[in-house]
Amino acid sequence: MTTTTPVPENTRARSQGSADPSGAPAGQIAPPPKMRRRPALIALSVVLVCVGALVSAFAFQSMSNSQEVLTVRETIHRGQVIDADDLVTVRIGMDPALQAVPASSSEAVVGKYAALDIVAGGVVTAEQVTDAAVPSAGNSVVGVSVTAAMLPAGQVRSGDDVRIVSTTAGGGDAAEPAAVEGVVVGVTTDTVTGNTLVNVQVSADDAPQVASASAEGSAAIVVDSQE
Repeated sequence: MTTTTPVPENTRARSQGSADPSGAPAGQIAPPPKMRRRPALIALSVVLVCVGALVSAFAFQSMSNSQEVLTVRETIHRGQVIDADDLVTVRIGMDPALQAVPASSSEAVVGKYAALDIVAGGVVTAEQVTDAAVPSAGNSVVGVSVTAAMLPAGQVRSGDDVRIVSTTAGGGDAAEPAAVEGVVVGVTTDTVTGNTLVNVQVSADDAPQVASASAEGSAAIVVDSQE
């Protein structure tokens, strides 16, 4: 007698080469979907790379041009002796035309006089330092206290050539007021009176006249041409 054994359904399916719902043969992995190219993102990536390269180049160039120079902690007025404690070393990018004093040359600055006012945080340059004392030989420095009406507004600065005019001197209505030539070596504000205190270097012979006019409140400052 012959006995027939039924074939399992899964075996029958494999033998007949049935396909899965995706259309791929059984046991075969479907290929990954194709990625879509996005030109905008590609262009943006290129731009970012270029910008990064430019920033790096600029930073490298800045570091290459920087140098250690001398600056001042607080404002140093013209004629003031420069001490070591007044100086600070900083590294910054500098224009060679500025002639800043290198930090390694501090000995060429300490003990010298400020030829001009050096504001706090300002870079020390060669033209701001001098060996000559203020006042120089044969001259004196006189502090002239003047009201706002007795000097040009915002025009008086250290280094200016000026005349100190006594508004009461002269001896008559037709007489020309007495005037003394000088050089401004400092300008400050009197916090008590509100007047402007102008330190002026004048001839030692003229100093008593200027001091007297200042004490009487009759001194006026005239700024002359700086050319």
